[in-house]
Amino acid sequence: MYKIIFSFLFSITLVGLTAQNVMTPEMLVQLNKVSGKGITKDGKHVIYSVSKYNIETNSKTSTTYQIPITGGKATVITNAASLLYNKHISPNGNYKITTANVKLEKVTGQDYYSDVPNSNVKIYDKLNYRHWDTWEDGAYSHVFYQSTSNNSSKPIDIMAEEPFDCPQKPFGGSEDYLWSPDSKSILYVTKKLSGVDYAVSTNTDIYEYNIASKTTTNLTLGYKGYDTNPAFSSKGELAWLQMRRDGYESDKNDIIINDTNVFINLTAGWDGTVNSFVWQDKGEKIYFVAPTQGTVQLFEINVPSSAEGISAPKQITHGQFDVNGIVGQTKNTIIVSRRDMNHAVELYAVNLKNGKMQQLTHANDTIYNSIKLSKVEKRMVKTTDGKDMLTWVIYPPNFDSSKKYPTLLYCQGGPQGALSQFYSFRWNFQLMAANGYIIVAPNRRGMPGFGVEWNEQISKDYGGQNMQDYLSAMDELAKEPYVDNNRLGAIGASYGGYSVFYLAGKHEGRFKTFISHDGIFDWRSMYGTTEEVFFPNWDLGGAYWDKNNKAAQKAYNEFNPTTYVKNWDTPILIIQGGKDYRVPIGQGLAAFQAAQLQGIKSKLLFFPEENHWVLDNQNSLVWQREFYKWLRETL
Repeated sequence: MYKIIFSFLFSITLVGLTAQNVMTPEMLVQLNKVSGKGITKDGKHVIYSVSKYNIETNSKTSTTYQIPITGGKATVITNAASLLYNKHISPNGNYKITTANVKLEKVTGQDYYSDVPNSNVKIYDKLNYRHWDTWEDGAYSHVFYQSTSNNSSKPIDIMAEEPFDCPQKPFGGSEDYLWSPDSKSILYVTKKLSGVDYAVSTNTDIYEYNIASKTTTNLTLGYKGYDTNPAFSSKGELAWLQMRRDGYESDKNDIIINDTNVFINLTAGWDGTVNSFVWQDKGEKIYFVAPTQGTVQLFEINVPSSAEGISAPKQITHGQFDVNGIVGQTKNTIIVSRRDMNHAVELYAVNLKNGKMQQLTHANDTIYNSIKLSKVEKRMVKTTDGKDMLTWVIYPPNFDSSKKYPTLLYCQGGPQGALSQFYSFRWNFQLMAANGYIIVAPNRRGMPGFGVEWNEQISKDYGGQNMQDYLSAMDELAKEPYVDNNRLGAIGASYGGYSVFYLAGKHEGRFKTFISHDGIFDWRSMYGTTEEVFFPNWDLGGAYWDKNNKAAQKAYNEFNPTTYVKNWDTPILIIQGGKDYRVPIGQGLAAFQAAQLQGIKSKLLFFPEENHWVLDNQNSLVWQREFYKWLRETL
């Protein structure tokens, strides 16, 4: 009896030690999340916030700090707004910008019939009836301005009762509007389209509203893709991000400047795409972040006096990490947020002369110093068409090459999202490795950071070369003696979830388990229910009923997971959000039903209130626990 008790206590102790030495789901969800707010007006401090979730109380706290840009001790502050420039206030201080929803159209039963106040019905006669995770209710977000000296003055709607959104839905924020340097006008971004035209187009424009004349001018008229993120330099020059082609949401993103009404594309000749940018304080350069070779780095480019003076961008930072955002710049220092596959976001100061980085915040040092980190290896794999493909391989802590490990093929979403040194709070490679898995994450065709041609190849070829890229990476790693070829799995979300559904019918016995989160299962029903129709129009080639469109017919037949569902023979976990209108609920339900009716071991993990992501912390914990429970059962 004593031996049994001792053995039990020893096993409990061992489990406790293991939990303390590697990342756990509970630890991950309670990590501190750092968010840079800006540099103070005097240029001496960085303002940032740290938020934290507590499992026991199911509550979230947030604290704001300031820290010298040269590094040092952070102090808690409560007056952040007074220390930072307020972009909502006009430069002359006379006006302030506000935003509000304006009800402009009838949608509900109550809108049409006053005698049915308790009815629960929506009535639509045009597209864009829902977006991301929200049904349209006839209200549009608008930009207003009013006097700062007279609080009783009525806010003026600069969009003049137009049924368009600014900030743009669903993700637009304050980057969608700003004051001109002379305080005479407001610039704003919107897509002035409705119905079918809205659903099939990415044509946002930048508009200028003149306060004196109350007239609006389209500054980007004739440019058909996304025009976003306008920003003025200290010299008064305007720059923004622009995609050239309408309907292509992942088009090359370029930096445009307006030099006395002549548009100059600063990055047209550069074989890359820009994520975001800021002006140098002197107005002579622009700093931007962009994906490159499986990472995201900081670049600079000179602002020429004419198109003839354009020079190539210069990469400032180098390393196995992502510079995923710019907080601000002053003199020879720029503050950025940085992360890698072993560390959540922290703030760093970058020396603009030599690219050296100094870590400013240390919000999670205590946690990371208490656990063993994964080894992240960059590996080049030869593809079936002879290309060199960068593949990230993440090994468990205390990896021992003499042992054999279950291995997961990670299929990235997007489909043109960068597979860089990101740190996800859902698809967390550190946590996967901590649970004893090797992760193979290939930068297959469709990833930015390897040139425009590599990035664009995936469009209209969803089941083609990029699927071979996945398998090339998996087959190459499977040659290693430490990879257990009897315990291989494939996992992914969104396009990655589609990849899992597709591979489940064509993997030729490679994999022993699959996990698909919000994946596309049937392109025909997807086309009929997704809200941003420009996405399948561009990437598949058009509508499924267009029988004369060879590209579309290939996509809806040869590249459709349902075509091969009769070949499914492997356990599969299917995860679906109830408020996912990008990849709607029918995709996950149909896949689960197909698996069940064929007698395949399968499970449905359904989140009624989640969209394309899992945002609730307790839901996230269930997600993680079910994820690893499934892998333990099937791998």
